[in-house]
Amino acid sequence: MNTTPVISATDLSLTFQTEDGPVHALNEINLNIKRGEFVSFIGPSGCGKTTFLRVMADLEAPTGGNILVNGMSAAEARKTRAYGYVFQAAGLYPWRTISGNIRLPLEIMGASKKDQSDRVKRVLELVDLIDFEKKYPWQLSGGMQQRASIARALAFDADILLMDEPFGALDEIVRDHLNEQLLDLWKRTNKTICFVTHSIPEAVYLSTKIVVMSPRPGRITDVIESTLSDERPLEIRDSKEFISIAQRVREGLREGHGHA
Repeated sequence: MNTTPVISATDLSLTFQTEDGPVHALNEINLNIKRGEFVSFIGPSGCGKTTFLRVMADLEAPTGGNILVNGMSAAEARKTRAYGYVFQAAGLYPWRTISGNIRLPLEIMGASKKDQSDRVKRVLELVDLIDFEKKYPWQLSGGMQQRASIARALAFDADILLMDEPFGALDEIVRDHLNEQLLDLWKRTNKTICFVTHSIPEAVYLSTKIVVMSPRPGRITDVIESTLSDERPLEIRDSKEFISIAQRVREGLREGHGHA
């Protein structure tokens, strides 16, 4: 079994230079993420969760330390299309159908028409949107648009899925439903998922590992390995085990504030 981390951060720091002086977004982050893990990042606004995700994706460059993705630099991993990225907003083009939006990265990659069609059909089935391929984004609910965004990120079959608070703007009922669907998708595809959230219940429900971060400068205050079973009906959130993990997350968040 290959135990090499899929993502490995060593003494990772990032400081933004602004007109008002330096902003220390990340401070000496050390973290290893194994293949097939579902890792949630939680912390207060401005703690560096999204910045860390963007460093993984080579959308931001660290100013100290090192990060490896699939054993290579983040820039090299981006060129090999090692990951798909799902943003907070679905970001679908309104003039393209759902299948057209999902096909876009495949067109850019130069995939054959047949390969495009096969992949689009497969990911639409994965996110349960096969009957909506000819619809336009404005004809879909917010939750369905986010599922289409996830399908687009899955289309080129990357092993890693980076998700930046994709359900944050949705109501609780829709969010619960999408949490269930995302867990099912993760089990079926065995992707490595890095997931940013502000919600303690969401982090505990979804994750095999929860990374708790402090206010700026962003540090890791706790890494919690989940003891929940793989089978997770929504009712598991009422269990003692779930409540115990959630309490540890809260304590980690409080500790981070105490050291800020």
